[in-house]
Amino acid sequence: MSGYEPVLGADGRERPRYGEYATPEEQRSRIQVPGVTESLESGVAPTDSPAAPIAAAGPVPVAAAVPERSRTVDRIATATLLAYGLFTVFSTVPRFAEYTEFAQIVLTTIGVDATLSDPAGAQAWGFAAAAVLVIGWIAAAYWSWTRLRTNRVAWWIPLVAGAVVNVVASILMVIPLMTDPAVLAAITAAATP
Repeated sequence: MSGYEPVLGADGRERPRYGEYATPEEQRSRIQVPGVTESLESGVAPTDSPAAPIAAAGPVPVAAAVPERSRTVDRIATATLLAYGLFTVFSTVPRFAEYTEFAQIVLTTIGVDATLSDPAGAQAWGFAAAAVLVIGWIAAAYWSWTRLRTNRVAWWIPLVAGAVVNVVASILMVIPLMTDPAVLAAITAAATP
């Protein structure tokens, strides 16, 4: 089918093609790197070979062999997004804390002449939305910091957290407007011709 016919050795097993059955001696005999082959056979590191320091030092740990990648751009992007998020939190939380004023601005903007029937109850929704913004920013900052410490990509965390937190906070801010009977009646009256 593929033209491959195995060659059997004296022991009846298929002869190694890729070193899977080869003994260490057979593997050394097939290595074709000048300087290294001789050092493997003799057990003495060559002095003029580029592999000499490695052979003299012994096995190299994997962590030391792989250089750390610099994530400067990722760190700058993450810090910039977190700073923007912090600015947004500081500028939005006071507005959410004064929910009655916020609701009046929204209603005036959409052209509805109404006031909240329960301003104190609606105020709790504003505090909840403000808390979601603050807690969301703290969680994003902490998660970003832990990923940056381990040298992993973190720029996407403040971006995704900002989108999710803003959607949740917006829903919390709209609930009192959509559940208030006076506001709903005014919106319905304004929508009907």
